[in-house]
Amino acid sequence: MIQLSHNAQWVLLSTLILGIAAGVIGCFAYWKRQSLMSDALSHAALPGVVAGFMAVGAKSLPAMIGGAAASALLGAALIHWIRSNSRVKEDAAMGIVLSVFFGLGIMLLTFASRTASGNQSGLDSFIFGQAASMVRQDVWTMTGLALVVILVAAVGFKEWKLFLFDGAFGQGLGLSGRVMNSLYMAVLVLVIVLGIQSVGVILMSALLIIPPVSARYWTHSFGGMLILAGALGGGAGMLGTLVSTMGKGWPTGPFIVLVATGLFVVSLFFGVRKGLLVMYLERLAQQRKLAMETAEPRKLKEGVGS
Repeated sequence: MIQLSHNAQWVLLSTLILGIAAGVIGCFAYWKRQSLMSDALSHAALPGVVAGFMAVGAKSLPAMIGGAAASALLGAALIHWIRSNSRVKEDAAMGIVLSVFFGLGIMLLTFASRTASGNQSGLDSFIFGQAASMVRQDVWTMTGLALVVILVAAVGFKEWKLFLFDGAFGQGLGLSGRVMNSLYMAVLVLVIVLGIQSVGVILMSALLIIPPVSARYWTHSFGGMLILAGALGGGAGMLGTLVSTMGKGWPTGPFIVLVATGLFVVSLFFGVRKGLLVMYLERLAQQRKLAMETAEPRKLKEGVGS
């Protein structure tokens, strides 16, 4: 039986709730067909993390989260501006912002690590994640903000459904598309910046993409997908954190993503909605039915001929 320290239990709680929030908000990105937006914004948040550290001169989670949020929102605004004012398509704009901001973040990270305080700050853990470096105050901050994200998704369930599936009808009922889009971008950025320390900027997008895709293999209901994606994301966060505690210095983020990938593989093969096994059995049943329908007229014709 795994014996967890008190701090490890708090970290386990934070990754569990982070996974739930990422799975739920990832469903919004999935239905808006902007799953790669999470990848672009998570990379775009890195310069803000380092800038927040350099501004304060110490590892302060509120300052670094604030910097990451500002940087990610700037990245989102640039993607929108490039798409609206040029012939560049959205996926290319995402690639441009992703590469430029990540390169800038690595450059700032190099400068910060050469300072006296930066050498001991562990800023490089924000690339691949290191949940074990979080203190109790960090866990409280992450957990509280993740719960706010989950609450926003739950309270506005009907509005989110209208916004994602029938925006024109929603606007006819008085639902502002601009407000909903701004709120969507705000909660997406918030989830990304919350998960940077535990999962890392490179792997955070996986926690937003994989659970919703996995949940899609089990249900066609939007509400059911939100619940299942949250459960899969939370399960991946919890199990990945447990596995990372088994070794010394094992990064948490990669194990969370590996667990999420394992859950996706199970869903891909055994999901009741278009899983590979279900599709194979359905195709086999159709072939048998077709063979029987073809054989019956043949037998009838042979009986008449005799």
